[in-house]
Amino acid sequence: MAYKLPELPYAYDALEPHIDARTMEIHHTKHHAGYTNNLNAAIEGTELEKMSLREIFAHVSKHPVAVRNNGGGYWNHKLFWEIMSPDGGGQPSERMNIYKALMRDFGSYEEFKKQFSAAAATRFGSGWAWLCVDKGDKLFITSTPNQDNPLMDVADRKGTPILGLDVWEHAYYLNYQNRRPDYIEAFYNVINWQKVTENYNDANEGASKF
Repeated sequence: MAYKLPELPYAYDALEPHIDARTMEIHHTKHHAGYTNNLNAAIEGTELEKMSLREIFAHVSKHPVAVRNNGGGYWNHKLFWEIMSPDGGGQPSERMNIYKALMRDFGSYEEFKKQFSAAAATRFGSGWAWLCVDKGDKLFITSTPNQDNPLMDVADRKGTPILGLDVWEHAYYLNYQNRRPDYIEAFYNVINWQKVTENYNDANEGASKF
């Protein structure tokens, strides 16, 4: 099947001043669109057209590098747009399952934030920081290079991502230049914890929308 560039669930300027409109527009219409088109080209006419991306990721080391890079680029960005919102930010509600899981596995929201920020800040070069769920329903934080993600068999630590932060320079350079820590801090103002909660609830049910 052919993948389509998903529409953003908000306007390009909706996340300002934390993420500027020009960055969002370029990121979506150029970078994500490029990954989408290149993914379709990479799987066209192959058995991979009939597989979900999660199925592909499970054995991605056996597939062409174009499938790994562009499949990851497509999936990662789709998650990224969904876990942000102009109405987001702050700590998740104490009523949310994700809040209870954060307290259980990190002890506090601030400790989660500290560890997640460190993972994002110390990812050398380009890549992603992730909040994931393992098979035992435990939350963990990790990072991956380039467009890899923890669903891939090449990942150092495997799990289901429920929150991700893009730390490629194209995600922040127009506004923040080389100040990645400022961009990371701004990200907490737009996290859509309702969506993260939904991702957490679905994480170990084996369901996939992709």
